[in-house]
Amino acid sequence: MTLPAPTYDLILLLDVQAEEATRAKIVADARAAIEAQGELLRHDEWGERALVYPIQRKSSAEYHLLQFHAGSADLLDELKRSLRIADGVLRFRIIKLKPGVPEAPDMRAAAPAVRRAESEPRAESEPPVEPEPSAQDEGETAPAPAGVGGAA
Repeated sequence: MTLPAPTYDLILLLDVQAEEATRAKIVADARAAIEAQGELLRHDEWGERALVYPIQRKSSAEYHLLQFHAGSADLLDELKRSLRIADGVLRFRIIKLKPGVPEAPDMRAAAPAVRRAESEPRAESEPPVEPEPSAQDEGETAPAPAGVGGAA
């Protein structure tokens, strides 16, 4: 009895400042490699999302999920090599899924808005964001620690 080919997830984080044609070529090349040596199960474009922490001084990325069956390790090696050297790829991860793992949720409908950087211009109708006042702004002073600044 032959075991079915393992299922993998490929998560791509692409640089949103790269040209659209460059990002499309990266995804198309990955899809072509998978379809040539394996079976593409699904491709979800999750869109632009804010990063939890900056990667290469970028605060957002275009996310893609490609789920596929790989018949051999050669496909994984080819994907790793080509994505590692491709300009426009901030991060990628290939994950082998265990049998019985539920399907990935549809993240397109739940895409959070990307926060605008402070350096981007604000529309005329948008008021500037004011910081919340702290206790020191309101004239209150924090008590001095014991033994500091008092009479000797």
